[in-house]
Amino acid sequence: MSKPESKNKQGLRTLVSWVGGNDLKATGSSDAEGQALGPIAATLKEQVFDSVELLYNYPEDQVKPYLTWLKKQTATPIHAQAISLSSPVNFGEIYVQANQQLARLQALGCELSILLSPGTPAMQAVWILLGKTRYACQFYQSSLEQGVQQVEIPFELSAEYLPAAQNIGSAKISRLVEGNAPINAAFDNIVTRNPWMQALKAQAQILAEREVPVLIYGETGTGKELFARAIHNASQRANKAFVPVNCGAIPGELVDSVLFGHKKGAFTGATSDKPGVFEQADGGTLFLDEFGELEPSVQVRLLRVLQEGAFVPVGGTKEQKVDVRLITATHRNLMEAVANGRFREDLFYRVAVGVLHLPPLREREGDLSLLTDTLIKAMSDHDSMLEGKNISPDAKNIILQHPWRGNVRELQSTLLRSALWCQGDVINAADIRQALFNMPEQDSGLLNKDVSQGVDIQEIIGFVAANYIRKALAHSGQNKTRAAQLLGLKNYQTLKNWMEKYGIS
Repeated sequence: MSKPESKNKQGLRTLVSWVGGNDLKATGSSDAEGQALGPIAATLKEQVFDSVELLYNYPEDQVKPYLTWLKKQTATPIHAQAISLSSPVNFGEIYVQANQQLARLQALGCELSILLSPGTPAMQAVWILLGKTRYACQFYQSSLEQGVQQVEIPFELSAEYLPAAQNIGSAKISRLVEGNAPINAAFDNIVTRNPWMQALKAQAQILAEREVPVLIYGETGTGKELFARAIHNASQRANKAFVPVNCGAIPGELVDSVLFGHKKGAFTGATSDKPGVFEQADGGTLFLDEFGELEPSVQVRLLRVLQEGAFVPVGGTKEQKVDVRLITATHRNLMEAVANGRFREDLFYRVAVGVLHLPPLREREGDLSLLTDTLIKAMSDHDSMLEGKNISPDAKNIILQHPWRGNVRELQSTLLRSALWCQGDVINAADIRQALFNMPEQDSGLLNKDVSQGVDIQEIIGFVAANYIRKALAHSGQNKTRAAQLLGLKNYQTLKNWMEKYGIS
């Protein structure tokens, strides 16, 4: 296996450009003949770069002769990649491809320069948008009239360009996303313009209208309870109780009592009858958060309640009937837990009828800017001391570049801290930097956990694998074949299987 490209390209000054029509017309020409070289060749003649990365959407039979000619004009290494576009003016497709290439090169440590001249106006606009918001770069342009020039673009942008939705999910879900599904106020509170999240909202609306159990996957802070409440509020049980329970916070010896209640005298301290959450949610919805934390012994008793709709309180003798709609949520991979014998398969299939997998904030393309503005406005509306606060472009760019491991919850708390500390009406970059916590890397201490307290070896292995899969995908510009090579996996299909196993989209 060859060494990763990062060791070869670190710090290289790299020119990135689309191949344009004027470049192709220059094939075979030379300065000695007084002919135009085209923007790319002219730029390489005037400026020094360590490498060149070209993108093209022309037929191979037109591009190959040009590349052969271009390589004779310069000693600079040239790498060209064919890009499939349905149209050279499709902003969404151009954005996705350009962003992937710049992300790949940035991950390699390249110093980026972008040649604006070749390509369509849509391609040029996307270069400027990406170069002014996400990537540190220099801009160049080349023309017959003015020659090769470095360009200073005299304005700052804070934007997260949203590519056009491209057939998200099934045709039915796509139609629902377009607005055919009724979305009530609770679902409107889920702020998004991301196609994936919009599809999830539409799917959740369908589940709300049916009496089926729902399992919600997602990292901490992704909005699992918000989705659960929205489903309840849009269901026929909306006028009944919604009872949320954090299973991970219940002491082991009290789980039965919390879930099923207890009778007076059932144990020391049980001075009166107390209803459990199943009884409290009778007729309504019971939301069990951190569902994957329940011990196997509790899973057995929970399964019986779901199968028969009945339970016996701790210390009781008489069976009680309940009518409860169950919504569960977890950050754990329950299918993996089933395969490893840590979670009951029959219980899993009982709760996983309707399944929603919420993406982390870092994968919600287009939502960071929208959520930032929405949360700032909400703070202003609820606290007069924060009224009129705005966020500057440089501050928003820091927000767009942060990984947000704590997802929406972390974003909200960071914005609140920055708003409280901000001296004026404008939250600037310094305010955001001060408000951000420099958390230690998540994998710190993975080799030093206290085995005497018990460890989840599969979870540790899964974290390490998922971490390096994401890095390899970023490094390769989402090229799965290349990512598989970097990870030492046999082929693309093996990587795909690992991605499915660890919930990587």
